[in-house]
Order: sequence, then C-alpha cells, then structure tokens
Amino acid sequence: MTFGDALAVPSVVCLWVAVLLRAPGALRVPHQRGLWLAVATAAAAMTLNLPDVVAYAMGRDPGYAHTIGLVRNLIGVLSAGAVLYFVASATRGRKLQIASGVGTLVWLATLVVADAAAPDHGTHTIPPAGDPVPSLFYWLVLISAHLLANTICVSVCWRYGRRTESRGLAAGLRLFGLGTALAGVFWFVYLLKALFGATWAMPANPLLMNTHGLLRAAAILVPTLFTFRSTAADIATAWRLWPLWRDLVHAVPHVALNKPRAARVLELLWPPVPRNLLVYRKVIETRDAILILGEYVAPGVPELARGHVAGSGVPEPRLTAAALACVLKEARRAKLAGIPQQQGESDALELPAAIQISADRGDLEGEARFLVDVARAYASPATTAFTPATARK
Repeated sequence: MTFGDALAVPSVVCLWVAVLLRAPGALRVPHQRGLWLAVATAAAAMTLNLPDVVAYAMGRDPGYAHTIGLVRNLIGVLSAGAVLYFVASATRGRKLQIASGVGTLVWLATLVVADAAAPDHGTHTIPPAGDPVPSLFYWLVLISAHLLANTICVSVCWRYGRRTESRGLAAGLRLFGLGTALAGVFWFVYLLKALFGATWAMPANPLLMNTHGLLRAAAILVPTLFTFRSTAADIATAWRLWPLWRDLVHAVPHVALNKPRAARVLELLWPPVPRNLLVYRKVIETRDAILILGEYVAPGVPELARGHVAGSGVPEPRLTAAALACVLKEARRAKLAGIPQQQGESDALELPAAIQISADRGDLEGEARFLVDVARAYASPATTAFTPATARK
C-alpha cells in the first residue's frame, strides 16, 4: 500500500470529525454554511471512494457498483457547487450565489441524463485502455464541474487570505485554498487520462485527494482551534488572578458579582458566570477592589513600596506591579483592621497607567496582563516582607 492510499481512512475520519464538531456553529452562521456543506459533501464522496467500500461494491452485482459510483460522483458535484456557494458568500456576490445553485442543478441533471443515456454499465471508471465508462461526455461534465469550482475557489481564497487582518480567517482560507488546489490537480490528472490516455500521474492521485481531505478538515477546524486557544488563555489568566482577586474581594466583598468558590479549581470547573466572561469579571472586580482599597492607603506608603521593591531585585518591567502589590497588601490589612479611610484627594492611590488606559479605552487584555504581574508579585517573598515600618528603616 502506498502512502497516499494509507491516508484514505485517516483523511475521511478527520473530515467527519471536523464536520461534526463544526456543525452547530456553522449551521447558525449563514456565511459558514457553504464552507461546512462543501466539506461535508466532500467527506461523503470520499467515504464512498474508500478502497474497502469500492471493493465491496465491485464484489456485488454490477447494478450495485453502478449505483455507488453514480451517487459518489453526484455528491462530488454537489460538493463542487457548495464550494462555489462558499466563494459567493465570501465575496457577497448575490449573482454568483444564484449561478452556483443553478449551475449545480444543471451539472447534476446532465450527469444523470448522460448516465441514463449510456449503454448498460457497471461502476464508473476510465480504464487504462478503451472508452471511459459510462461515456467521455459524462466524465468531461464531471471533471469540468470540479475544475471550474476549484479554480474559482483557489483564486478567492488566495486573494482574501492575503487581505484579511484576522489570523484565524487567513489561516482557514489558506488551508482550504491549498486543499482545493490539490483537488484541482487531482481532477486535472483525470482530464489528461480521459482526453489523452495519459496515466503517468495517476499514482499520485490518492495522495492528492487524501491530503486535500486533511487540509479541508483543518480549514474548518481553525475557528475551533482559535476558540480553544482563547479559552485556554482565559483559564490560565483566571487561574493566576484568583489568589489576588480572592484576597481583595474578601476585604471588599460588595465588588464581587458572585461569592468566591471554596477553591480555585472549582472556580474554573464551575464558573459562577459564563466562561467567556470569567476573566472580564475577575479584571473588573479586581480593579474595583483596588479603587476602594486605595482609600485606605496611608500617606507615604506608595513611596515606601516603590523603594522597597527597587531594593529587592525586582526586574524593571515589573516594578510598578510589585509596588502596587505591596500597597494593596497594606491597604487590605488596614481595611480588615477597621482603620478609617484616608481623607483628601491628595492621599488617594494613583492608579498605574495600565489600569487607567484600560478604564479609558477598554484595553482589557493589557490590564489583565498587568494584574497577572500584580498577582505574581502579591504572592512573592518581597511583598510578604513589606511593612511601612520595616521599609522606613
């Protein structure tokens, strides 16, 4: 068995997994339906073209083999039509959408008529010697449908893949375009065989088709992979923020929308808010707690904190976060000890630039990164050792 043939089952399995995973999201979003349908129909056609399925069909009566071959080719044309529909959706071309639908129906009807008009035959094939079965016209219609759809799709994927600013969309378009290009080469090899009897490139066809399947599966899984990566990053951020957030919320509980869970793992496995809002809530509640605790910062403490961390070997990029961690530790202690709030605007805690910019411009990611640094510093020995009394010595 060649390497291309060995990829047949893995390619089909990957296609079906991708189709099933993307079905809920793709069917809800109109502009993704064409892409999903193109991959789903390609998966169905490639399933019927698996060596074991073909062998099983050939081992039964000729009528059964003929039905399997015809259905496989009709689904393949439907896949080509879905590719054109996807292209039309991507370019917002209403006329192209209509043309793709009408063209697909014409191709399907023409194949059925050409098959019915041919003499009695079994499976559809282009033998090494002799005329194509059921006819040369049938194969030219089939091949032209795929070549036209694939050529247009590759052109659009290449053009829009270079223009878009979305990395996820660009990756998906390039993967889909590359897979479609391989499928185009596959059908061009069949065109050479049908017209000129050239078979020198036929051994490469299984590798072309099965690699095309893997690339198309990867293309429609790109949004899922980016979502997974984003979710994993949010979980990591929430995990790192949790100790700081828990301590601050304990001191000023009214800033929290929900009561903290008993453990950090429970907070992530069973979040009290929708998972996509978990980091947002942690950042907002932490910022609100910092603003309130800023009213409990005694005069001179911020300057003492900056001097303390500067002498503790804290790297320059994290000095501001480390100083804020020391100030928060002391402000939290004062709040819990019942010490009255400081009076006067001159005594208010000056917020670091990262928090001010986020509040003004909505840079949540930047603020989250800064607060993660604060959380890391908050648990460090340098912060634990800080007290105004020792810092004055």
